[in-house]
Amino acid sequence: MTTPAPKSTPGDMSTFNILHGFTEALVRGMRSSFLGDSDYHHLTQCESLDDVRLNLTESDYSDVLQDTNTLTPSGLQSAAVEKLVTEFQYLRSQAGEPMGTFLDFITYEYMIENVMLLLKGTLSGRDINELIEQCHPLGMFKESTMRSIPTFESNARGWADLYQTVLVDTPVGPYFSMFLQESSNRVGGEVRNVIEEVEIEIIKSSLIKYWIEDFANFVEKLGGETAEIMGDILKVRADTNAINITLNSFGTPLNEPAMRASDRARLYPSLGHLYPAGTAMLVNVSDEDELGRVLELFPQHSAIWNVHAAGGADKSIDDAFYERDVQQLELAFESQMHFACFYAYVKLKEQEIRNLVWISECILQQQKDEINKFVPCFSSHAPWRSGK
Repeated sequence: MTTPAPKSTPGDMSTFNILHGFTEALVRGMRSSFLGDSDYHHLTQCESLDDVRLNLTESDYSDVLQDTNTLTPSGLQSAAVEKLVTEFQYLRSQAGEPMGTFLDFITYEYMIENVMLLLKGTLSGRDINELIEQCHPLGMFKESTMRSIPTFESNARGWADLYQTVLVDTPVGPYFSMFLQESSNRVGGEVRNVIEEVEIEIIKSSLIKYWIEDFANFVEKLGGETAEIMGDILKVRADTNAINITLNSFGTPLNEPAMRASDRARLYPSLGHLYPAGTAMLVNVSDEDELGRVLELFPQHSAIWNVHAAGGADKSIDDAFYERDVQQLELAFESQMHFACFYAYVKLKEQEIRNLVWISECILQQQKDEINKFVPCFSSHAPWRSGK
């Protein structure tokens, strides 16, 4: 009788370092590349973008900026994103399974955004080269597939071919298939009609919902620390989407009584701290006061909503969401032998890029009074560390 192979999870102490220890060590080493409090202090004291570039030569961004003669906010963003993509691709090249699939799931969000950008641009007649330049590098797929979108005829046959060529052949094809099938059954129309009649942002919200649910199911099957930590991150992400969808629907057809229980309710992910009781209550919300009363029942969201309700100029609800996300993502680095730190690294780097763009824009527009309104990563002065 043969002894069966031991069943282990990505968080199993006996096997994790054998299978994934090197890649995890890489991403934990990359944590040291984040800008520190002193870096941000020096950046906020800069008088010009040349000063910003000079200060960044002392940071991990020195290599990507060394050939930059004139720094602009958009150029800085492109260089920083390029650096992040290079690092992510190296991590992906070193990953075995199931870590490789986990890292692929991270890119699916950017693929959805890219495809929606191409679809929206095609419907409005924009140049395909301009659209491709705006696509996020982490969500790129075959260029031939991307360039084929404008070549389809504007008829039922042409848009059926678009679905088969673009939507099915991408890794996120199943999400598009789910949405288009659901929408076609509901309105009795063809794919072309669905794309024309439904707002692009509503389609995007539906696809992101399917992605979050699929990602959550995947990490739940992985088990261990990954399921616990990454599962909670995705629950918070699902709650954020549900709140934003409800808030942004006010003043639009989605807030009409008939649309709330049908179209808007379909956009809420079927997971999260709000699900199912909270999302059921969100269906009937018709204004901000009612939304606030619902969120007051959930302590993890009531403080963020109070920021929005106060209406202060110092902090918006998006800023409150960013602060909450940074705190949670930083905690992903506090435990070991799980995959959530890879997702956390990408999202925290995105926050750092937002910080750099904000600082450079404030300097360029001479708005120094606003320059400190950013959320640093791993800051010793963060509210959750200083007890404020």
